[in-house]
Amino acid sequence: MKSDFPLWRSMLFIPAHRDDFVGKASQRGADAYVLDLEDSVPEALKNEAREAVVSAADIVAQDGAAALVRINQGLSQATADLEACVHPGVQAIVVPKVVSGSQLQELSEHIDKLEAKRSITQGHTRLIAQIECVHGLANLDDIAGSSKRLLGMSLGSEDFSASAGMEPTPEGLLAPNQAIVFACRRAGISPFGFPASIADFSDIERFRNTIHFARQLGFVGALCIHPSQVAILNEKFAPSEAEIERAQALIDAYEQGLSEGKGAVEFQGSMVDAPVAARAREILRRAS
Repeated sequence: MKSDFPLWRSMLFIPAHRDDFVGKASQRGADAYVLDLEDSVPEALKNEAREAVVSAADIVAQDGAAALVRINQGLSQATADLEACVHPGVQAIVVPKVVSGSQLQELSEHIDKLEAKRSITQGHTRLIAQIECVHGLANLDDIAGSSKRLLGMSLGSEDFSASAGMEPTPEGLLAPNQAIVFACRRAGISPFGFPASIADFSDIERFRNTIHFARQLGFVGALCIHPSQVAILNEKFAPSEAEIERAQALIDAYEQGLSEGKGAVEFQGSMVDAPVAARAREILRRAS
């Protein structure tokens, strides 16, 4: 994962047209807020949501959180959404239902023009791809390597499960989520998500266990739909003090070993070599 990527542990969806939700965003504690122009906005209110999205971005970001926007699928709607939301106050665009790299390339080219026209630093506006069908899952490497703007991918559990003709169970979602992690790591981008339904937020303890497992799988953060999920994402996707201390001690021991001509050292009953040290360095990076 590239070192200049933002460390967004929690990204909470908010309907862009709902002033009541937007106004309360700063109370939720998320690292980022995804102002939604897609599923949570009725068709009749799409234009209203577009007109509100930039001012909403300013509101949700007032305490230092990042403002993201999820656009609609389909070129005409997506183009209208980008016209409305490519702005210095919007850090990233969440693109739903991605099935090929060419989709992201086309959107990226349009963003290039908008950034140039609006005197926004080229490359400011990042992309996050949502993989929401079996066809997209088959093209993960094509998608992951399609644009320099792409900072991560996530599996859309509900739409993907419908596409696969299956229930959105943790068992069924494990393999596609692992495929997301592997493709992201091959491309050097961030894997977001967890192997469970995003719509199931009623059992908080179960959700906590799911996110603990997601981090073990290699995920670095996740999109969420309910404020009760935010604190758990922030907690579980951040290294604990004990993890930080152990990682630093491990690195110190490993580097001492290297200075003595050793490629591997014993540390607290385990063997430490280059890949183990790399995992420890990633913990320290995420803690910085």
